[in-house]
Amino acid sequence: MSVLRSRHLFSLAAALALTAGGTATAAAQDTTAALREVMFVGNNWDGTADVIESTGDFARLGRVDVVPDKAQRMAEINADPIKWIYFMAIRNSVGEGHDQFVDDMYSTPDGRSMVVSRPSFADVVSIDLTTGRINWRFPVAGYRADHMAVSPDGTRVAVSASTAGKVQVLDIVTGRGLGEFTTGDKPHENIFTKDGKYIWNMAIGEVNTALDDPVWDWTKGDRHITVVDATTFKQVKTIDMRGRLDAIGLKDFSDAVRPAVFSPDESTLYFQVSFFNGFLEYDLATGRITRVKTLPKNPATSPDRTTWVNDSRHHGISMNPSGTKLCVAGTMDDYATVVDRATLQEGPLVTAAKPYWATVSGDGTDCIVSESGADRVTAIDFATGEKVASVQVGDHPQRVRLAHVPADWTGTSAG
Repeated sequence: MSVLRSRHLFSLAAALALTAGGTATAAAQDTTAALREVMFVGNNWDGTADVIESTGDFARLGRVDVVPDKAQRMAEINADPIKWIYFMAIRNSVGEGHDQFVDDMYSTPDGRSMVVSRPSFADVVSIDLTTGRINWRFPVAGYRADHMAVSPDGTRVAVSASTAGKVQVLDIVTGRGLGEFTTGDKPHENIFTKDGKYIWNMAIGEVNTALDDPVWDWTKGDRHITVVDATTFKQVKTIDMRGRLDAIGLKDFSDAVRPAVFSPDESTLYFQVSFFNGFLEYDLATGRITRVKTLPKNPATSPDRTTWVNDSRHHGISMNPSGTKLCVAGTMDDYATVVDRATLQEGPLVTAAKPYWATVSGDGTDCIVSESGADRVTAIDFATGEKVASVQVGDHPQRVRLAHVPADWTGTSAG
């Protein structure tokens, strides 16, 4: 049984056990019963998010406009020279000539709203999934919002304020700022530990310069992992991979940790780094890199690092609930593959157009990758490593997240 299914059964059992607890408990049961598990797909260049089935054929259920206030935001940007400069810089660098309207998104605990980070607008907004209207807006520090993470109980969301070098944590229902912490340069990925006690942030440094040869690595800035207490936001520790990479002879490797995933017991971290076609295994107890997996290069991929999007070679990694298989998005090499965790042997290389993210289906059986170069989402069976389904979505899909919507949801009435 998958971890996700187990959680659902546990939640149902708990609700049934409390049936005699009164009206409030009954209402809570009704809310739980009225939710439908789905996936949100953020179409970065479109400014939309598709809602698709979380299992099966992953059919598209509807689409949400995540920039209903676009005219107002653009008026503000055009009236402020500094905001306009940053807006255009995002378009012409990390946006590859496009505006970045959605990076990450999650559902609120009641499933009635979608919370979205919007890089080009430097904010996080909550959008009502019925009306399409904005519930609240939180402008992040600096000029760009990036990856988010939601706490295990679904009540808090952490967002990287990439140009400010900090992560800000918000109440997911009200949008109220709860606290923040400083990071390295250009904070990127955020992960809550499964007990909700800690937040891990990976700072990737400067990824938009042409100084991509290893000899210029020192120009990329301060790149390290920051671990903080998720309640007090006080720093618990930092992890700099530079010395660890050097110790095993990988002096030419970047220490910019990109997407990462914990093993189910959180004893091991698997992570990607800039420019590398593969991933590394890190043991938390010893603080050492224990294995390095190099994945195949696509002969058609240009060896010119300056042509690789935002210093990525591979960007996207996930793990099945049992912890036996990893799934890797080989972004610049145009494939995705399932890797056996014990042997690190990869399976079939499934052709995919610039896959930008990897996550896990609702039932835990499939790896889901976003094909940003083909405007579709593709499912790959963890057991066989073979492609099982694809669904067309909007322009340049990136982040894909499990979420919930009301059981009778058919789309928004606005947007």
